[in-house]
Amino acid sequence: MTVSVQTETVKEQFSGYVKKMNDFKEASGLMAWDLRTGAPRKGAKQRSEVLGTLSSEVFAMSTSEEMKTMIDTLKEEEHWYKLDDITKKSVLEVEKTYNKIANVPPEEHKAYVILTSNAEVAWEQAKEKANFASFQPYLEKIVDYNRKYAEWVGYEGNKYNALLDDFEPGLTVDVIDSVFGKLKDNLVPLVKQITDSKNDPETGFLFSHFPKENQEAFSKQILGEMQYDFDAGRLDTTVHPFCIGLNPGDVRVTTKYDESDFRTAVFGTIHEGGHALYEQNISESLVGTPLAGGTSMGIHESQSLFWENFVGRHIGFWTRYYQDLKSVAGGSFDSVDLHSFFRAINVAGPSLIRIEADELTYCLHIIARYELEKALINEELEVRDLPEAWNNKMDELLGVRPSHDGEGVLQDVHWAGGMFGYFPSYALGYVYAAQLKAAMLNDLSNFDELLEQGNLKPVKEWMTEHVHQHGKMKEPLEILKDVTGSGVDPDYLIGYLSDKYKTIYELKD
Repeated sequence: MTVSVQTETVKEQFSGYVKKMNDFKEASGLMAWDLRTGAPRKGAKQRSEVLGTLSSEVFAMSTSEEMKTMIDTLKEEEHWYKLDDITKKSVLEVEKTYNKIANVPPEEHKAYVILTSNAEVAWEQAKEKANFASFQPYLEKIVDYNRKYAEWVGYEGNKYNALLDDFEPGLTVDVIDSVFGKLKDNLVPLVKQITDSKNDPETGFLFSHFPKENQEAFSKQILGEMQYDFDAGRLDTTVHPFCIGLNPGDVRVTTKYDESDFRTAVFGTIHEGGHALYEQNISESLVGTPLAGGTSMGIHESQSLFWENFVGRHIGFWTRYYQDLKSVAGGSFDSVDLHSFFRAINVAGPSLIRIEADELTYCLHIIARYELEKALINEELEVRDLPEAWNNKMDELLGVRPSHDGEGVLQDVHWAGGMFGYFPSYALGYVYAAQLKAAMLNDLSNFDELLEQGNLKPVKEWMTEHVHQHGKMKEPLEILKDVTGSGVDPDYLIGYLSDKYKTIYELKD
């Protein structure tokens, strides 16, 4: 079909405008990566100002009359039917953003970006000193903004739905409460059974000295085996591990090394590597559009948790890679057989730190945070009362209580970064991952054998075909429905965890 000059002209204007916005976002992302990976502290304040300026430019462009005019013009019938699918989806994506944030005062948005950039630095210092009081003023302002933001953008039902939509489109508090309620009902008793079990794996050898440089070498090896493209990324060190996708050709992974517990780095790297594979394998046709990213944080987490747990903690994976680990571990595991090692890395039980939590208790950490931040946004809890509420929630769900705020309410950077509505994605991602794994087995019935052979390429390619390449062309629930045939279903995860841990701990039904 021949596209009229007028339509093509507006389309080119729109594409150029959106690409300019993406360029600003990429520059901001690079600065954010630098702030978290060793930028001088004395430069943080100025860097935060620069981030605020760039973010304000993107915000202004997103809500400008020029953007509105292009959206309205392209959606006119004479133009719309002539557009390709990618352009149509791009128009709908920026229209959603426009409609959502048009009522957010620009000066409030800029101040908030500066606030959260400074708050991340303040959080890091507060965490080091386990001093919540020093961080409290920042968090109070952040919570206040998010309460107002929910009103500005609007919502149906629970106020928290406004924040959820930024990270997990299509999900609501009602759905999440139902899914998380089922997880709690099944996981809390199972954790209690394991806590009371007399069949604990021996884990002492896990804490043997393991040089950082050797951990790094092994981590890089595994990233390569996962098909991570080092020509399109890099591995760095940070306080709180993360992955950042600047564009599919520049996707960076960070990790944290603990020489007395190699699991922090190895499993953390595998986790972030799962995120990176998603970003590196988005279709090139989407680059430069607002669709060149993960469709939701839940789908993103499905990728990281799939690789960390369904691959990285699978017996087949270590059948292939345990000897490689032993060869760089300085003799620490020489007397430990594969079965004992496998049981040890899958040890489960209540713990205080989310990023070090085992896969059985992980969702309970997320549910605790979800319930707390939902209460904060709905003004049922105030920031000053958060440390005590945190401790009580950990006691309720996991039976443990932090001894100080550094291992309690201050352990995560997300609230400092203003990421309210994000935490549910972690547990939802785990639910999605279990559903995707079940669907994968229909095509890769030899999944276990592939891991034993160290042949991870077919696993990665399956995920690229069904998830990665689509970017934001598909909504999260659309991907889930297309691949698994159903909506959000926690039964797959509950079944997986129940079967695995009843076997490891020799529990009776």
